[in-house]
Order: sequence, then C-alpha cells, then structure tokens
Amino acid sequence: MNIYSVSPIRDVLNGNPYVGRGIMIGMTPDAKKAAFAYFIMGRSENSRNRVFIPEGRDLRTAPFDASKVKDPSLIIYYPIRDLGKIVVVTNGDQTDTVRDYILNGSTFENALDTRCFEPDGPNWTPRISGILYYGEGTFRYKMSILKSLDAEGSDCVRETFSYPAKAGLGHFLHTYVTDGSPIPTFQGEPERIEIPACVNCLTNEIWDNLDPDNRISLYVRTTDLETGEIAERLINKYE
Repeated sequence: MNIYSVSPIRDVLNGNPYVGRGIMIGMTPDAKKAAFAYFIMGRSENSRNRVFIPEGRDLRTAPFDASKVKDPSLIIYYPIRDLGKIVVVTNGDQTDTVRDYILNGSTFENALDTRCFEPDGPNWTPRISGILYYGEGTFRYKMSILKSLDAEGSDCVRETFSYPAKAGLGHFLHTYVTDGSPIPTFQGEPERIEIPACVNCLTNEIWDNLDPDNRISLYVRTTDLETGEIAERLINKYE
C-alpha cells in the first residue's frame, strides 16, 4: 500500500451506504483556490428531516418539516462559521465553540479540548471539525476528530491533523466507516483525496457518489486565494 496515494472522491464514496457526515478540505490543481465541502447523510426520519440554509457566509441546518422534529439537539446547528481570514466547518455545535475561542484569541485545539463525542450511545458519533487559515495567496488547514475511547463511551480520544495546502490534494474526514449496528466509528488519518478543478466538478463528484437513499444535504465552496472571490453550491435533497 502506498501511503502517499491520492484517491478520486468517487472511489472513497461510491458503494459505501453510510459514511455519515463528512468534511473535505484541499486546494484546486491550479493552486489558485481553496476548496471545502460539508455533507450530511441520514438513516432515521429525524436525521433525514433537514436542509442547509445560508446566512451570509455562515451555514445552518434547519428542519425541512418542523412538525416532524423529535430531538433537535444533535441535528440543528451551524456547520460553517466564516470569520474572514478563518473559516470553521464542523458536524455539530462545536462550530460555535471554536468560533468563540478564536475570537477570544485562543486556538482550535483549546476549543475542542472542552468538547467530546456525541452522547448517542451505542454509536457515540464522533465530532469532526475543520478550520481553514487564509494567508497571502495561500492557506493552511487543520482537521480534528473527537471519538470514544471504547464501546462504553467511557472517555474521549482527541486527534488533530495539520496540513499545508498542496495543489490538487485534499483530505476527507467522516464520522463512520460504513453502515452497521452500532455504526463503526471512523479510524485512522483523514483520507487523501483528489480535489477537482472547479466548484461544480467537486459538487457533482461528491453528490453523485453519495448513497442516493441516505444523502441529505451538501455545501461546497471555493475561494480564490488572490482575489478572495467565493463560489459556492448547495444541494438539499428535500427542497
């Protein structure tokens, strides 16, 4: 196995019924744009009853049908908070924890030291997070996973990965390996993926290869590293 190999997104998604929620971050092949994506999947009626709604440069989840909401605590949150030169993307309300720590002069890691995996045993869904730091014509990023130490949910393992941006290279972190009961937690380092050349290419490659029954919503953004111009795409299955 070549640990430096890079896989097309379709190869890591296609045929896998349930990777849960996922974050992808990387740089386009021409080295001109930062790219990131966040998607959600769902198996239960409560999980599937969601849409993404933009609020300026932030993004929030909302119920598609408010009358069907059973427990909003783990499904309604801001996946994206845009602070200008820093963008936070996560799969839960830790987005706001990270934002608050950054605004108070602290760090991504310090913020996540205060959080843990989700209290939804026996799955103990990991909290996955990413952060992009924009500089002069380039950027860097970090990814984090907070997951259970054991099947009992007795304690939390915290792993953080820090990356310089490289043309055409991205990393993909998701909550689950695949479907199961309980659902197996993601293991190892974020997967190395190829970042396509444009926002539409990235959007299509993700959405077209997510399981059609379980995919719910997808948000994709590219940012021109010289001009700051943003291109974004959003797909809601139930809208």
